[in-house]
Amino acid sequence: MKYANRAGFFMNSAVGYKSFVPAKLPPNPPIQYDDELQGLLSLADRKLGRLDGVTQILPNPELFVAMYVKKEAVLSSQIEGTQASFVDVLSTEYNQADDQRHDDVKEVINYVDAMNWGLEQLASFPLSLRLIRNIHARLIHNTRGANKNPGEFRTSQNWIGPAGCTLNTATLVPPTVPDMNVALGDLELFIHQEDFIPALIKIAMIHAQFETIHPFLDGNGRMGRLLITFWLCQQNILTKPLLYLSFYFKKNRAEYYDRLMAVRKNGDWENWIKFFLRGIAEVSDEATESARAILKIKEDATNALYKKDGTNSNYQRLLNYLFEQPFIKRSDVEQYLDVSNPTAGSILEVFCQMNILVDCTPDKARNKMYAFGKYLDILNSGTELG
Repeated sequence: MKYANRAGFFMNSAVGYKSFVPAKLPPNPPIQYDDELQGLLSLADRKLGRLDGVTQILPNPELFVAMYVKKEAVLSSQIEGTQASFVDVLSTEYNQADDQRHDDVKEVINYVDAMNWGLEQLASFPLSLRLIRNIHARLIHNTRGANKNPGEFRTSQNWIGPAGCTLNTATLVPPTVPDMNVALGDLELFIHQEDFIPALIKIAMIHAQFETIHPFLDGNGRMGRLLITFWLCQQNILTKPLLYLSFYFKKNRAEYYDRLMAVRKNGDWENWIKFFLRGIAEVSDEATESARAILKIKEDATNALYKKDGTNSNYQRLLNYLFEQPFIKRSDVEQYLDVSNPTAGSILEVFCQMNILVDCTPDKARNKMYAFGKYLDILNSGTELG
């Protein structure tokens, strides 16, 4: 028996479970553009454009983008249960202890690698199923999902639901392998189809459809959220990957899953799209304000250091370096500024007195670590655990 709506239908299997078979995109009947949806689309477009322009006011936009990519990686991984904060990731990278990285941090670092590599590929190649597989391979390589066929679409049935559930008790059973292959082909055609669907609405549908197809044995959520960034950048809606939409999905996790399920069960595309557009607008605002707050930190610290000693160029050099590496030790200052150990200590003392740096190891007399506290507070916001 089929239970049909415009998003697809549930198909009874011979052994009792029902798999969902998604319909082709775009939906039929088409999306209804009521006043609320039109208003949200306009708002999201405007806020996203404002965010994209923020790179023009930043002193080092590439560095800022790199930090935002890390933040998106942390948030997207946290949605899947990863227990690692933004500070955890930066701290691990600073210590460069590959063999000591716990699985949670590895997953975040892989996400960053998959994002950066994927964006490099998109400069020369279209967003295709082949590219999605290759990005997925990098996403779950050498992590807890490494035994789940990285970079390969599944050849067996999977299901979605709470721990311990079965095919018969799952929240959702994605399409069977033959139906999955058809749905993936249709999705790829839709991705490249020239149409008059607004880009933000189109990517909302692409993301939902990918999550419904669930083509991998592991990493579908993270891969589906990566697709959002890849699409927006390839369409030149974003010139840089500044949008950490997972911040909104994490904060509204229950509604995120409920809206996706309502599409499958009821064909309710409109409320999913409205939810998605609200997220674009909200996160664009948050990311823009974060950028301005970071810029203010730099201006305030620059002015304070100049008043302290405008002739000491090492102050400004170290301040600039801290935006790249917000954790630092005395030996780093020695090496980066090419100064003696006592001089490095004096500079660090000044930075601590001015509340630019915070001593992370107050109980240690030697080999102390310092953190660029105010900067880290902004970037870590929303990624805290607990």
